[in-house]
Amino acid sequence: MIPVGYMAKRVVKRPDWLRATSVVDIYSVSGCCSEDFTDYVDYWKHNEHWFFDSPEVIRSIAEEHSIPLEGTSLFYYEAHDMEFDDEGWLPHLPDASFSTSVVVPASCKLEGFDVVSFYARSLPEHSPLSCNSMAEQLQTNAHCLFPSFSEAETNLKDGVFKDCEPGPYRILSVSSVFWP
Repeated sequence: MIPVGYMAKRVVKRPDWLRATSVVDIYSVSGCCSEDFTDYVDYWKHNEHWFFDSPEVIRSIAEEHSIPLEGTSLFYYEAHDMEFDDEGWLPHLPDASFSTSVVVPASCKLEGFDVVSFYARSLPEHSPLSCNSMAEQLQTNAHCLFPSFSEAETNLKDGVFKDCEPGPYRILSVSSVFWP
């Protein structure tokens, strides 16, 4: 797994339409349920993985643009260096027009693993466990994530997400971090 960065999100409780009763809230990487702290692309401070190198970058954007961070949760992500599509596993190639210098957190809590579509090959698009209600059919933890990398990998290889969203798909670890 390679460090890909941070995101501040507004975590939501399990929506009523998601009938996966073991899910309490949504920690998905995509912003479909638990939204990112802002529509950050226009600020052009993200790295080559379309996340942020440090919590300080997120704070500076929020301060500069009067975006409240109260009520957000901070997450740190690492990604498998391969992505999966109809042809199998292929190298994940980040957007080289941006630089990356991720500051790895001194401490964080691994919450689980998400499978995320990256059809446009930029920011994360959809997390089928939540966006496509796949958590109703697959075993997830209370945060709508796979408990292990191997479960995410096996479900990808077995074609479980084939008709959910256009790929490629990437596996990302989701870790919670306390705001510094």
